[in-house]
Amino acid sequence: MKRSLLALGLTTLPSAAFAHVGGGEASGFAHGFMHPIGGVDHILAMVAVGVFAYVLGGRALYLVPASFVGMMIVGFLLGTSGVDLPLVELGIGLSSVVIGGAAAWGRSVPTVVAMALVGVFAVFHGHAHGAEMPGNASGFLYAAGFILATASLHLAGIAASIGAAALVGKYARPVARAVGALFAVGGIGVLAGWL
Repeated sequence: MKRSLLALGLTTLPSAAFAHVGGGEASGFAHGFMHPIGGVDHILAMVAVGVFAYVLGGRALYLVPASFVGMMIVGFLLGTSGVDLPLVELGIGLSSVVIGGAAAWGRSVPTVVAMALVGVFAVFHGHAHGAEMPGNASGFLYAAGFILATASLHLAGIAASIGAAALVGKYARPVARAVGALFAVGGIGVLAGWL
């Protein structure tokens, strides 16, 4: 299972090289794809989701990232519908602090609790994607772009954790927890304006 996820993660990462802004429908997909990878706050949070899922292990390895993507779509629909969501930028900034901190904490929590935790923050990310969608972009293609980018970042966090585990063996979990702490500090840096 872990090797399959690693292989999937590595195969989706090169797609970033093909994301270019073109005309018509391609621009909707490209804009959507570039939005999550265009800001350090989004990158920190989305990779932290993958690290958190790895630390929890088991079914959380795929359910936690899936929960994030699902609730991000809900947030996107709210954003494109013009529903006002207060403190979106604060929610995005706090997401890597809280999710990275949860990974660093390393305690076993029920998968459903982890799914709810990441899902709450995913709504803020999705809302930002929806509210910032270019007016001429196809909503479907734009959403497909940011969903693919987000899933790729989740997979990158999982793949990096699995790769580190192969290198450090029995110290894999403490290393992943330390990385979670770094994501939390990075989130504080975003909120404080350091990053």
